[in-house]
Amino acid sequence: MPATTDPEAARRILNRLRRARGQLNAVIDAVENGGSCRDVVTQLAAVSSALDRAGYAVIATAMKECLVEPGAVRSEDGLTPDELEKLFLTLA
Repeated sequence: MPATTDPEAARRILNRLRRARGQLNAVIDAVENGGSCRDVVTQLAAVSSALDRAGYAVIATAMKECLVEPGAVRSEDGLTPDELEKLFLTLA
């Protein structure tokens, strides 16, 4: 199942991931060009934060779209509450 079937949610998630990619490129450039430790660490923190926000957006979307109904037969694409919790904790 895709991370989301909501085009607006997908757009927001992709924007966050693209921002993280840009920030990671800035980190790589800084390291390659002898950037200061402060600049590298600041950019790494920005990358980490952007990825975390993207992950939380995916989890929030999953809470709306991917959970199977309580008592329903689990579909191949559905997540149980326990599986969703495990996914969430991987971001912590």
